[in-house]
Amino acid sequence: MKNFFETIASLFEELLFSPFHLLTQVELISWWVANGVSFIFLSVGLIAGVYWINQLRKFDKNGEEKKDSSAHSFL
Repeated sequence: MKNFFETIASLFEELLFSPFHLLTQVELISWWVANGVSFIFLSVGLIAGVYWINQLRKFDKNGEEKKDSSAHSFL
């Protein structure tokens, strides 16, 4: 059983975390390149948020949303 957990530990430490170890080495060279992944995630989140708010506005203008207190069971 101990070998099973050591195998899982080595899988994560040596294989699955290798991109993060690479980012720590790249950070010493260029901060912008190392944080590029974070910038990509922030950009995707921002685009999704703007799209979601625009969809909410569209449904609000069409009057398709029920706004009375009995519209949702949790209210």
